[in-house]
Amino acid sequence: MSSLSAAFDHLAPRTPHAPAVILFSGGLDSTTILALAKDLGYAPYVLSVSYGQRHSSEVAAAKLIAKQMGVLAHEVVQLDLTRFGGSALTDASIALPLTPSKADEIPVTYVPARNTILLSLALSWAEALGGLDIFYGANAVDYSGYPDCRPEYVAAFEGMANLATKAGVEASNHANRFRVHAPIIQMSKAEIIHLGTTLGVDYSQTVSCYQADAEGHACGICESCRLRQAGFAQAKVTDPTRYQNK
Repeated sequence: MSSLSAAFDHLAPRTPHAPAVILFSGGLDSTTILALAKDLGYAPYVLSVSYGQRHSSEVAAAKLIAKQMGVLAHEVVQLDLTRFGGSALTDASIALPLTPSKADEIPVTYVPARNTILLSLALSWAEALGGLDIFYGANAVDYSGYPDCRPEYVAAFEGMANLATKAGVEASNHANRFRVHAPIIQMSKAEIIHLGTTLGVDYSQTVSCYQADAEGHACGICESCRLRQAGFAQAKVTDPTRYQNK
């Protein structure tokens, strides 16, 4: 464990090299989470979901980065949430935001119940592996307004996980129960970038853009790109993002 990860030692594995399932989109936040879980000493199993988002380059990036970071296994689950729509990420008729959403409204990029669906898949895999730890990159600072990125939601899902699983019901004590970790939930984008940079993360291959091209090049103008750009600027770290116009 690095000296920086010592700040997260309360998240350390309960047994050496315990398996952990990490929800992994191939973006900046989830790549930082993967690096942190590895540094803490977990055996990383990463789960990506192709749910009908506007581009496939996000999943392609996840496959590349997972291989580079030496995960034990990488599962890519195919879903089709475009059948339901309700989000600018799954319904092409809804325009993508180019400016930050208002603090008191849920952004149009919110995908109905997405994190509940994804975390349920992660929970299923974790229990099948005999693992009790799940990591995901929820953030309530830069993306405030997403109902499934709040600390209350994380606590509620963790409680449900221990009510709805064989492993949770049969746990002999609290130390043997499922834990859902969202370690960057109260961190700014700049703080997340600083953490990842200290852990040696190469952000050049990560894809955060809502409308990246087939090669993963970012548009540079959508809300996600602007938040990412601001994060690198505030962290005083050179932005390695591959943009479409460069």
